[in-house]
Amino acid sequence: MYRVMLLPADADTRELRRALWAARIGHRITEEAEGQLLWLADPAQHEAMVEVVGRWQRGEPLPVETPPLRPGNADSLLSVLRQVPLTAATLGLCLLVFAAMAVFGDLVIALLAIVPLGISPAGTLSVGSLTEALASGQVWRLLSPAFLHFGWMHLIFNMLWLWYFGRQVEALQGSLRMLTILLAAGIGANLAQYAVGTALFGGMSGVDFALLGYVWLMSRRAPGSGFFVPQMLVVFMLGWMLFTMTDMAGAVGFGNVANEAHLGGLVVGLVLGWYYSGRARRQR
Repeated sequence: MYRVMLLPADADTRELRRALWAARIGHRITEEAEGQLLWLADPAQHEAMVEVVGRWQRGEPLPVETPPLRPGNADSLLSVLRQVPLTAATLGLCLLVFAAMAVFGDLVIALLAIVPLGISPAGTLSVGSLTEALASGQVWRLLSPAFLHFGWMHLIFNMLWLWYFGRQVEALQGSLRMLTILLAAGIGANLAQYAVGTALFGGMSGVDFALLGYVWLMSRRAPGSGFFVPQMLVVFMLGWMLFTMTDMAGAVGFGNVANEAHLGGLVVGLVLGWYYSGRARRQR
């Protein structure tokens, strides 16, 4: 849910609620110390909500009947995908790579790993050099490990957070901002993991942690920006990151985690979040 505006504590919002639901605008109103806080489920409906609230505040007639569902309605999946094309395309590419790994196996991993991988004549893993790979034009390797996922659970959880946070960023601030975070966090997380001597790793989790840090700072430092993340979710994700860094994680089967990529992505997200939230504060 996304925080939209504060309404008077003594306002009768029953008519407003009926009108918002009639317009198919998902929302919630919570009682706060300073008044009634209006929340929005889909940021793409922000303008529609503001229009309805404005009419309610002016005492104008409000819609009371549910409009017919039309092609392109915000409730349709196609409409949602059109609102966040980069997030949807990134998610789709991860699924495509995962399917390709199931068909072609290690060939896909060797192509998308941060450095060229192969099998030496002695039967051992041959690891190439990142510098040589980049010099030969294989610049995609800086980002491509983010699209590798090693198992269904790895894929599902990373796609869940990518959709949750990426959709907020792209719907509220556009595809260019989302692309900036994706490239900066993806490359930053991969380089952080490679810097500790790991050549075989993958996953979108570094980008996910960057999006977490970005959305959290935007919601805290620029509350009028429309971003929202439950504090318990922030605590859970940061707690999980710290847990996977301990020996206890390995004891229960979570030892092979790209911790440096998580941390590197989070740092990138916090830096970008601090910069853009500061800029939003100055523009108010």
